[in-house]
Amino acid sequence: MARTLRIWLALAIVAGAALFLALFSGSLSIGARDVAAVLVQPDGTTASAVVHRLRLPRALAAFATGGLLALAGAVMQVLLRNPLADPYVLGLSGGAAVGALAAMLAGMAGVLVGAGAFGGALVSMALVFALARRDLAGQPLAADADASSRLLLTGVVLAAGWSALITLMLTIAPERELRGILFWLMGDLAATSTHVPALVTLAVALVVLVPAGRALNVMLRGPALAHGLGVPVAGMRRMLFAVASIATAVAVTTAGTIGFVGLIVPHALRLAFGNDQRMLLPASALAGGALLVLADTLARTVIAPQQLPVGAVTAVIGVPVFVALLLRGGERR
Repeated sequence: MARTLRIWLALAIVAGAALFLALFSGSLSIGARDVAAVLVQPDGTTASAVVHRLRLPRALAAFATGGLLALAGAVMQVLLRNPLADPYVLGLSGGAAVGALAAMLAGMAGVLVGAGAFGGALVSMALVFALARRDLAGQPLAADADASSRLLLTGVVLAAGWSALITLMLTIAPERELRGILFWLMGDLAATSTHVPALVTLAVALVVLVPAGRALNVMLRGPALAHGLGVPVAGMRRMLFAVASIATAVAVTTAGTIGFVGLIVPHALRLAFGNDQRMLLPASALAGGALLVLADTLARTVIAPQQLPVGAVTAVIGVPVFVALLLRGGERR
């Protein structure tokens, strides 16, 4: 337990440092001391307005979104018993993108686009659940590997269908709206209206998942052992799928489609600290949040005052990191 607490404390310090860095980095230069001062006692200065109205809400939204994606990735890797699974493997991001694009093409904006994204993600979740309900409800123990493969294949096929529909919608979209649509599809925190739903969802997901950490450790050893030790495998599968789906839907609603966070963060933590889910789930939330805050800070400062889509930054970071993790994992084996 002491080791777990040290890991959490170290990651919390990294996350806090990333948040503080995000507050004084940007087109308007604000010193670290000034940031600390206006955080403690807001005033009417420009620095205070920039920190409290622009940078702090965006940094908190980035932290919550990254935490949700990493947590959903860790959950999906338990559900599918595959360390390379991520939140988008079941087509949730594709459904959310279709919902958001439909809202944009209908002339909606702001909260309505977010509502469309959330609705699309829920539709995708319902489709996967309906198509793979027998796998989620439990299969004979000998067929568990096949059940996970079918669930994965269902998501991949559905994601391909959403991708084709997105391409069709982009083809007929008005040119004046294409830039905003493409930024959203690549992940964009600039248009985030609120960070509260994402933070609340992250907290609730942790409250639900952390007490189940011991059962998740047993499930990773196979359904036969889990059944023998009294773990309700079918119920746990449904719970994991629901939590991962809702977490991904809220993340996509908040910041658009952002890849690699849910894949590389749990995988890196597993290689570094082990596969104990009681430690890994909160650690994934902290590390994922810190990673996305740093990526978003880089996205809005590297060519300031212009901003890059944060999803492109995470992809640039994620590809070499993931290759390094794979090589490291191969050396260990």
